[in-house]
Amino acid sequence: MHQAPAPDAHAAHGEPNDPRLYRKIAWRLIPFLCFCYLAAYLDRINVGFAKLQMAEQLQLSEAAFGLGAGLFFVGYILFEVPSNLILKRVGARVWIARIMITWGVLSACTMTVTTPNQFYVVRFLLGIAEAGFLPGVLYYLTLWFPTYRRGRIIALFMIGLPLSSVIGAPLSGWILGAFDQVQGLRGWQWLFLLEGIPSVLLGLLALRLLPDGPKRAGWLDITEQGQVLRDLAVDEAQSPASGETFRQGFFNLKVWMLGGIDFAILLSAYALGFWMPTFIRNAGVSDVSEIGLLTAVPSIAAVIGMLVLGASSDRFRERRWHIILPFWIGAAAMATSTAFTDNVMATVLLFSIAQAAIIGAVPVFFSLPATFLTGTAAATGFALACSLANIAGLVSNTLIGVTLDLTGESGAALWFFAACLVLGSLLVIALPAKVVNR
Repeated sequence: MHQAPAPDAHAAHGEPNDPRLYRKIAWRLIPFLCFCYLAAYLDRINVGFAKLQMAEQLQLSEAAFGLGAGLFFVGYILFEVPSNLILKRVGARVWIARIMITWGVLSACTMTVTTPNQFYVVRFLLGIAEAGFLPGVLYYLTLWFPTYRRGRIIALFMIGLPLSSVIGAPLSGWILGAFDQVQGLRGWQWLFLLEGIPSVLLGLLALRLLPDGPKRAGWLDITEQGQVLRDLAVDEAQSPASGETFRQGFFNLKVWMLGGIDFAILLSAYALGFWMPTFIRNAGVSDVSEIGLLTAVPSIAAVIGMLVLGASSDRFRERRWHIILPFWIGAAAMATSTAFTDNVMATVLLFSIAQAAIIGAVPVFFSLPATFLTGTAAATGFALACSLANIAGLVSNTLIGVTLDLTGESGAALWFFAACLVLGSLLVIALPAKVVNR
């Protein structure tokens, strides 16, 4: 296993690398960014709960819903790289705020759709609006934290993903039931309205709370700013294979490999995120509030998995096997779940194991691009890998919708996703350990 230098070695100038400084930065940035990611993912997946009511009202088949949910990712994919390049040019504060405000407004507008075609259009526009948020934040964190601190930091930020279900699933189930027919609106309409508003408010707060970098952080003194910049410079100099330009980011084979790995992750993640309420209902649960509570359980497991794997990866300076082993465990759990589709407890347990493993590996994965890319190349590489990977959103939702319509079961799709995780693990093995284990 490749061993990077001890943390003190990263302080070639000035004071040694002080963990107190990075805790200070983390406390200033990560809670807010985590809430932003929670809101983003909630606005992305709440359609899975809305489906429980809106499918009948809008006369959406399983395949039609899958297409609508998947069209989000078409817009997302097309605008991911351009969005991240604009972020680098105009600054994170302004661009992240723009992203959040526009996606919040569009998510709320989903309450007005009355036909399948309108549903398709608004989901496509929502994808355009949200494009660039995740890779933008990941790039933004590279401006503050050296490589050897990013696994834990990215894990703390990305717990917003499973927390969106931990909080959002019971909340969404409650809104569907409690607000149905209030002021003449269905529960699913209130769901989109009430869960879209926080994104707009957080976007406005981002304009005030997010500095564009250490030099713009008024809560860091000059010495602290200088220390961060020195640590980042030393870390970058130690990168064995760095690239800085757009071309070096876009035409880098390792970036395309990362896109393939993330594709395997998101096939499963989106299947579980969008369709978990349906899986639980098909297992025999009819009450929407109970479905909401049960949907939250695998997400709690995912939070634990992210924190454990992120911390372990940083501690041992090892990235590859912290992705490979969870992929194998997640694949086994998803494949096994196909034998227990009528058993609620087994369904929740096996999907909890799958979520803990697959989602748990996500922060480790997202620490990889910055191990060999910097500057514009990093912004491009983050966005390109995310763009390639999010094709999975269209594939995953469409495939499950079609298989449910044709067979009444999702087993074939879940076996396919498990196989893709195994194939993705081979791509991880192919990444050079000396490059990514930092």
